[in-house]
Amino acid sequence: MAFTVARGRIKRGELSKRSGCNMETIRYYEKIGLLPARGRTDGGHRLYGPADQARRGFILRGRELGFSIDELRSLLSLVDSNAYTCGEVLALTQSHLDSIREKITDLRRLEVMLSEVSAKCQGGDVPECPIIDALQDAE
Repeated sequence: MAFTVARGRIKRGELSKRSGCNMETIRYYEKIGLLPARGRTDGGHRLYGPADQARRGFILRGRELGFSIDELRSLLSLVDSNAYTCGEVLALTQSHLDSIREKITDLRRLEVMLSEVSAKCQGGDVPECPIIDALQDAE
């Protein structure tokens, strides 16, 4: 049974189903203003058109790429203004990429530290554990 209604508009449940995005997440995006909150029909349903569906896709893809809510808000603000330049989008994307690179560096450092601590542990049934000792001495 299709939930599609007149003019390509769909109900929130169908929007959720098509995108694999939880209905609560869609509600959250509406609440924080990333998605416009649609009025209700006489039957009490919110209906979403193709532009809403595309915007939801943009938001989900942005989240998959690690953009924060604030970064997405900035990108969407540029798009909504219809006056953005590719350079403005590039600047936001480069800033995000710099942040990702910092996180990767931090994760590599963390990996080395955990590998070193783990290598000192022989497992077993003794209560002394170099991993616990390292965590307690982390000051």
